[in-house]
Amino acid sequence: MDDDSFHGVFPYLVSPVDASGVVKRDVLARLCRDLIEAGVHGLTPLGSTGEFAYLTWEQKAAVVETVVEAADGRVPVVAGVAATTVAEAERQTAAFDAMGCDGVLAVMEAYFPVGDGGTYDYFSAIAGSTSLPIVLYTNPNFQRSDLTLPVIERLAAIDNIRYLKDASSNTGRLLSIINIVGDRLQVFSASAHIPACVMMIGGVGWMAGPACLVPAQSVALYDLCRQGEWDAAMTVQRDLWALNQAFAKHNLAACIKGGLDLQGYDVGAPLPPQAPLSADGRRDVVEILRRLDAL
Repeated sequence: MDDDSFHGVFPYLVSPVDASGVVKRDVLARLCRDLIEAGVHGLTPLGSTGEFAYLTWEQKAAVVETVVEAADGRVPVVAGVAATTVAEAERQTAAFDAMGCDGVLAVMEAYFPVGDGGTYDYFSAIAGSTSLPIVLYTNPNFQRSDLTLPVIERLAAIDNIRYLKDASSNTGRLLSIINIVGDRLQVFSASAHIPACVMMIGGVGWMAGPACLVPAQSVALYDLCRQGEWDAAMTVQRDLWALNQAFAKHNLAACIKGGLDLQGYDVGAPLPPQAPLSADGRRDVVEILRRLDAL
């Protein structure tokens, strides 16, 4: 890779698992190769769309190994590390580093609430257990303990914490983050935000599940934003926004897995007890993908 910085479109990959719990490595590898061919700038296994909260460690390892092998150094692989304890987060980070990942997406899972001090300790421990660049992940809608602005500012002083992905849907919060630490952390949008708008206020790209279904269209939008062609970018963005809305309306993994199934990828259903994409959801996704010339 010529550029060691992360930027552009990073699809949050699904985790294809068969009925017996075995990762469908061939299906995942094919998806990775096709996404790279479509021009994406990186791959993110074990994000929210990857159902990290529902996978065993063996399944997580199989997913990441498959993605690293399929990427073959052509684009960076930023693997999701999520745990409830510092020790487990450090173990996962070291393992993914050894597998050849290019970065870590750091997520904190919590059953009991964790204060700012514990939150700082968790993310700083991940950064201290590797030399890989770290992407902080913040999503107050799903996380019991989230990254506050003061904690983000403290973490931004750590050398290898270099990025932040915000999924709050609060663009004002995102601008506040950029105003406070934009000189130290580069910011990625999520599907909860309007990616073109995040690019306009200083973002460097987006990490999101919908890019699995419309990679070429997502890359075209990113290119228009980088060129400052905002009118053209918003024309593309308005069309793509319907997919973001479907993603928010239906179960995250079900929406993307259902769409990929329609496109010919045998990725299977979300892991139980999650429900597969409903009939209404399937109709929504079919209509959107047809409109986007992605089916």
